[in-house]
Amino acid sequence: MPKMKTNRGAAKRFKLKKNAIKRAAAFKNHILTKKSPRRKARLNAPHYVHSANEESIKSMLCLR
Repeated sequence: MPKMKTNRGAAKRFKLKKNAIKRAAAFKNHILTKKSPRRKARLNAPHYVHSANEESIKSMLCLR
């Protein structure tokens, strides 16, 4: 049986932490001048993948 290949797009977007899968927040890439500093700071805070999606992300990362 051949080795499983990691989905390279998923590998760049998600990081595996001890108890969860870390992800980036949306709306943080461009047109930042009109967004308040408070909003941008909240977008910098860590975000995690919802438990309903964890299995599909783990399969893309070849973790199960």
